[in-house]
Amino acid sequence: MMEEESLSLSNGADEKTKREKGFWDFIWVPLYWFKMLSDEMHWSFVFGVVVTYGINQGLGGSLSRVGTEYYMKDVQKVQPSEAQVYSGITSIPWIVKPLWGLLTDVLPVAGYRRRPYFVLAGFLGVISMVFLSLHRKLHIVPALMSLTAGSAGVAIADVTIDACVAQNSINHPSLAADMQSLCGLSSSIGSLLGFFISGFLVHLIGPLGVFGLLSIPFVLVLLVGMLLNENRMPNFSYGQVHQKLLDASKAMWTTLKCPEVWRPCAYMYLSLALSLNILEGMFYWYTDAKAGPSFSQEIVGSIFSVGSVGSLLGVLLYQNILKDYQFRDMLFWTQLLYGVSGMLDLMLVLRLNLKLGVPDYFFAVIDECVSQMIGRLKWMPLLVLSSKLCPPGIEGTFFALLMSIDNVGILTSSSGGGLLLHILKVTRVHFDNLWLAILIRNIMRILPLSFLFLVPRSDPTSSILPAEMLTTIESQESENIELASLVNNT
Repeated sequence: MMEEESLSLSNGADEKTKREKGFWDFIWVPLYWFKMLSDEMHWSFVFGVVVTYGINQGLGGSLSRVGTEYYMKDVQKVQPSEAQVYSGITSIPWIVKPLWGLLTDVLPVAGYRRRPYFVLAGFLGVISMVFLSLHRKLHIVPALMSLTAGSAGVAIADVTIDACVAQNSINHPSLAADMQSLCGLSSSIGSLLGFFISGFLVHLIGPLGVFGLLSIPFVLVLLVGMLLNENRMPNFSYGQVHQKLLDASKAMWTTLKCPEVWRPCAYMYLSLALSLNILEGMFYWYTDAKAGPSFSQEIVGSIFSVGSVGSLLGVLLYQNILKDYQFRDMLFWTQLLYGVSGMLDLMLVLRLNLKLGVPDYFFAVIDECVSQMIGRLKWMPLLVLSSKLCPPGIEGTFFALLMSIDNVGILTSSSGGGLLLHILKVTRVHFDNLWLAILIRNIMRILPLSFLFLVPRSDPTSSILPAEMLTTIESQESENIELASLVNNT
């Protein structure tokens, strides 16, 4: 009996120790992980990833989205169709991402490839955000120019940190997955925090005050440019820059002419362009006191915050369950679900949720979460497919080119959505035809299914490029690394 009691006490003590150890592991393991990455690749690199992905893109991007929407609505007082088009214009710097990539790869400044471009990005962002915050009666043209300059700052910093990730992935191949996890974790946490506080900040200090606060992330980007540990190239031959740019351009054009490449590219563009973006119309309806539910700034921010959770769930679902399915099968179901999920917007605008006894806020939260999750599931295989289309030697720059094609599709979607809202006369105060705009958008989301024949049936583990292309384009040396693959950054 005494032995049994002693054994029972021993087991209880072990279980208690395991619980305590598990608790402290939860606290200390992430800290040890950060320390390990800092020791292996220098703390300035980890700092740069956290600042660029977490603070500038994640937190700053979410604050910018909510602040810009209220700025267009309450300060500039533009129509939703105009705001939709303007949002596409501010994304133009992301369309020319290959240009930023080529510059960081082949045109060092003062002997450095990365640091000057972080400094440039920081200056662009700080100047544009401070300019916006100090002018309360700014004309729409200089306002758009400032917003576009701020977007350019984020895009340049994004491309530059991608190049740093690529270089460290080559120098520390065993830590490549850890670096991608660091990028994704920083971005997700930053977005959640940014959307959570965005509504409160807009309510307290207004959109102009939010723009002033957005200068802080850009100051940190500027600080990254000053602190980043990078070897200097003292005797760089600038006479070779033109030839390197020419060679990279020829290689990209040769790759694009390959049917195995341009066909999937055409589908990616069509799938984005045909999915018309009418988010500005929905936002104006959200905040309208007569036709809509009259959501406050805090509620709008919390809705977007939950949407970020849905996006994160989509990434986890794809990574753990769906990543091995064939591209064509995966894109078929995600595109179909993307169109069907849009019916939640239709139910909300027609107020069918109230007939079902579901309050507007809870239904809007469910709508945003489902929409973001399915949108992420649709986007992930496109990212993986893009990475499979990149030939050796110009992987990073060509991936940036593919992302710019996708951004052109997004710009087309925003312009088309703005035109649709204008044709249906959806204005700041009239939303009678908003339901029809949503219905047309949902139908348009289904149309890309007819172009699925452009996508190969292969799975993510198979090679898509022809063998002769893989052997004719030589890989560059490790010290001349191109941009990083963005697949796992999400």
